[in-house]
Amino acid sequence: MFRATLKSLLSRKVRLTLSAFAVVLGVMFVAGSFVLTSSLAKSFDALFAGINNSVDVQVQAKSKLDNNGGSDTATSTIPASLVPKIEAAPGVAKASASVFVNGARVIGKDGKVAASGAPRFGSSWGGEDDLIKLREGRGPTAPNEVAVDASIAKSMDYQIGDTIGILTLQPKKEFTLVGIFGYSGDRDTLGGSQVVAWTLPVAQELMLGEKNAFTDVQLQADPGVSQQELKKTIEGVVGSGYTVQTRDEVNEQTSKDIREGFKFINYIFLGFAGVALFVGIFLILNTFSMLVAQRTRELALFRAMGAARGQVIRSVLFEALLIGLLGAVLGLLAGIGIGWLLGKVFNAFLKAELDLQLTVPVSAIVGSFVVGVGITLIAALFPAIRASRIPPIAAMRDAATPDKPLTKITSIGGAIFVVGGALMAWGLTDNGSLWALLAGVLLVFIGVALLTPIISRPIVAVLGRIFAWSVPGQLGRRNSARNPRRTAITAGALMVSIALVTGVSTIVSSASKSIESLVGDQLNAELIISGQQTSAQPPVFDVATLDKIEQTDGVEAVSGYYVGPARINDRNTFLMAMSDPAANQRLIGLKAKSGEVDRVGPNELIVDEDTAKEQRLSVGDEVPVQQIRGTAEDYKIVGIFEKNPAAGTFMAGEDAAKNFQIAQPSQAFVKVEDGASVKDVEATIKTLLVDSPEVNVQNQSAFINDVTRQYDMILTFVQILLTLAILIAVLGIINTLALSVVERTRELGLLRAIGLRRSQTTRMITVESIVISMFGALLGIVVGLGLGAAVVQALKSQGLSQFALPWGQMGTYLVASVLVGVIAALLPALRAARLNVLAAISYE
Repeated sequence: MFRATLKSLLSRKVRLTLSAFAVVLGVMFVAGSFVLTSSLAKSFDALFAGINNSVDVQVQAKSKLDNNGGSDTATSTIPASLVPKIEAAPGVAKASASVFVNGARVIGKDGKVAASGAPRFGSSWGGEDDLIKLREGRGPTAPNEVAVDASIAKSMDYQIGDTIGILTLQPKKEFTLVGIFGYSGDRDTLGGSQVVAWTLPVAQELMLGEKNAFTDVQLQADPGVSQQELKKTIEGVVGSGYTVQTRDEVNEQTSKDIREGFKFINYIFLGFAGVALFVGIFLILNTFSMLVAQRTRELALFRAMGAARGQVIRSVLFEALLIGLLGAVLGLLAGIGIGWLLGKVFNAFLKAELDLQLTVPVSAIVGSFVVGVGITLIAALFPAIRASRIPPIAAMRDAATPDKPLTKITSIGGAIFVVGGALMAWGLTDNGSLWALLAGVLLVFIGVALLTPIISRPIVAVLGRIFAWSVPGQLGRRNSARNPRRTAITAGALMVSIALVTGVSTIVSSASKSIESLVGDQLNAELIISGQQTSAQPPVFDVATLDKIEQTDGVEAVSGYYVGPARINDRNTFLMAMSDPAANQRLIGLKAKSGEVDRVGPNELIVDEDTAKEQRLSVGDEVPVQQIRGTAEDYKIVGIFEKNPAAGTFMAGEDAAKNFQIAQPSQAFVKVEDGASVKDVEATIKTLLVDSPEVNVQNQSAFINDVTRQYDMILTFVQILLTLAILIAVLGIINTLALSVVERTRELGLLRAIGLRRSQTTRMITVESIVISMFGALLGIVVGLGLGAAVVQALKSQGLSQFALPWGQMGTYLVASVLVGVIAALLPALRAARLNVLAAISYE
């Protein structure tokens, strides 16, 4: 049986290669994601290990907002009075205290701050050492001087002597560039970060907002003193308010943080690998189903010669195993290549100058074979069982593939669909989980796929009427409807891809319409000042600008917002401070449920109704509030307001902003007086914001377009990644048509013999392909709309108040499905047209 199986497999190399290719593409994503993230993480590990090579122990202050004892160098400081005590501790050979904080944004010569996801550090200049090397000039010695790393100088074309504007905790300040430095190994940057350096007092003022404070103290141990011994000693000196780590622990923590940061890459790639593999199942299932049907006589003869059912099952599964192994190996190799290539792209895009170290983790190897072989075996299981049920008498039949009743498969599909819908509904509730939602979506897709045969024949018949004006069109229409199971499986692959894109498009369209509705109905402001957050720091502008805007001719009212992390009522959250609570109520349409929301004094809060209900808070209650700076204080709740997407969860008066990391507003709403020109007021405000390049003033229409543009980018990204799944769906249609041409060889020969021309044969196959792809796209659009509508309904309380249909995208997908059908039909149609008529008539 195994020898016969191998011969059968080798005789169908082209057809089975298509199935293996589907496995390769899915496995490639799985392996590539693990290789990419592991390679980047190892490269960063090596980088930071070299940076910390001269440090034995590091001391940092614990964050006031972290109950787990972690550190936060950007917000927590070490008083200068503690440094001499640390330096005098036994076993300390050298202690270096410094300021090194994320949040220094250099303004380019074009007046803009370049968008960057990498850290942008502001630091104190400590001179050259084993790591830092001056390239040009010298270190800063005066308050108006600064040095920058070579990556900043090159990317922004700055030279020694130039004047540079920099944003910090304070508004824009200008400095003279006196030094450009690099790093050991002739590197311009450390992992893509940007660093500017001032004298110590200036760095403390701009990056910490306080004098005589540091972010970290780095220690070198005396000869013979181990890192662990020094750590234990220093812990006794500094007490429980500080984190003391050895070099190895610092590197381990840094590595952990980096790996956490790369997790989202893994999730994205693995998610789309799952989609590709799920779509690939349709292709593999269809391939094995058709091969089993075409091998009816062969398998029946095996049964007649004494082969048991188990042997037939093992024969088919053995084919699947070989295909799965081949797909897993090729997919793993392709994944390693893709991971390495993407690593290079990331390195170049981030300008990280990493010494990229290719790493193939065990998870990539195990995942590739588990996924590749497992998916193929699962997809081949049902055809294998069906093959084992072929009776020996079938060897004497000309046709042994009669249609079977669809009652059973329809009942099972309906049950799975209902269960999937219930899981989705639960996953979208507040108490649900992401895994329940994903499982529900998967079951919905499976249920729809099983229900598809019962609806394929009537829908395909209707779609086929578009092309029924000619004989080839009528034949193609009937061919696509003659085997509903096969048509359903083939269309199902395209259905999944189109459904996911349509679902995302529906959510994006609804979000855009909801924002438009919110701005138009609730926002009583003609102008909005805001910016896009492209780093860890929010875009801000000078607080003095709020007063200038309020005094501008034509401005009736203005309300500014400050935002900062805080721990309120023993929960980490964000606190929003309002410059004018009374104006804020009018400008964003804030409605009180209880208490007052237009008057918020010092140490007072207003809270949204959902949070108040969840935390059982009422007007008059007092809650502890700990911000980044200062000590914990009790705030009194003076009002509870209806949920408002433009408002924060907790809102305080402007006095609370003094303890924010950046005590500058990040957003403002401006009400223009009746009769005043909005354009004139907008132009005036733009001149006031000239030194705040991270923000801009916009009218409502421009603001909506700016916000929704981010959603369009998400949609484009999803469409690009799902192109792979659509490619697999195209392969499925090609495979189905190719096998169908082989199956109908005699039929095609007879049609040619009675006068069907080659061009007509080509049109017949093309019509069949187009109808199948249009059916898959139409089904995908319907399913996608259902999924999107469910998500929008579930997120109604979160701001998705409007439901919108993505008409443009749906029309595009239908047109694209026609193109997909034409492309998929090319090779099968060409083969059908070239059949030798006499050989085809005599074919069995």
